[in-house]
Amino acid sequence: MKEYFSLFLKGVAMGTANIIPGVSGGTIALITGIFERLINSIKSFNLIALKLILKGDFKGFAKHTDLYFIIVLFAGVGFAIISLARIFDFLFNEYPVYIWSYFFGLILASVYFVGKTVSKWTTGTIVSFLIGSAIAIALTFMNPATENSSFFYLILCGVAAVCSMILPGLSGSFVLILMGNYQLVAIDAINNLRFEILFPVLIGAVFGLLGFSYLLSWIFKRFRDLTIALLTGFILGSLGIIWPWKNVVYMLDAAGEMILKSGEPIVERYMMAAPVISTEFFIAIFIMLVGIASIWIIEKQALTEKK
Repeated sequence: MKEYFSLFLKGVAMGTANIIPGVSGGTIALITGIFERLINSIKSFNLIALKLILKGDFKGFAKHTDLYFIIVLFAGVGFAIISLARIFDFLFNEYPVYIWSYFFGLILASVYFVGKTVSKWTTGTIVSFLIGSAIAIALTFMNPATENSSFFYLILCGVAAVCSMILPGLSGSFVLILMGNYQLVAIDAINNLRFEILFPVLIGAVFGLLGFSYLLSWIFKRFRDLTIALLTGFILGSLGIIWPWKNVVYMLDAAGEMILKSGEPIVERYMMAAPVISTEFFIAIFIMLVGIASIWIIEKQALTEKK
């Protein structure tokens, strides 16, 4: 029960991270030591698993797929997404600098803790790290698409979001922002249980997760250090997305007027801004340090469990 409770909390942390644009649940999985197990469990849902089910060998199916691990972990993810979506919607509106500061500290510390798992830094791993950083930084300057609620586009959103969701350093929420559907999928559809939106996204997520887990597992096994270095670069490059001090850019129509949804303007992107030295600034720095401490505690707990 202690192990399952720990896994559930890691799932909650992953789900919470995935709600925040710029933060990846895969980063949490990597620093808590469950990333490879997660990928291997997901990719084990294959023809062998289907044969075990058809034979009625449920015990063999559970062992082959690491079923209890995946159920408990994703229960935590689902709990976080459903229960925290409204809370984060409120926090982003009322205390944006503080919540961005916490996650900035979280991701800043992750760069160190993930990077130190590279067994040996060579020219190849350094180049891989720089490439990952460049890709993540380039993503921050991309212009988001407009909102699109068509069935097949929502499936594509599910595929893209879930692949980036398990990839450390690349946020599923941020990918949805770039695709123009973050507000529609991550806020409106979840808070209002709009199944006509959630169903196609779920279809894309399931097929995307199964396919991408095979590719990621193959790469991870054969090029472990290069992969981790690339992912560390992704994490470092994503810091620009979650910089706490931002200017909000709202979505405009052809006439230059703000587009409203439910009476509120739709956020298109956030532009980095210089902080103003004030009480808010020092509180934000303190919260940033709390974020760094959170990762240190998670890392220490993971090491204890591993021993």
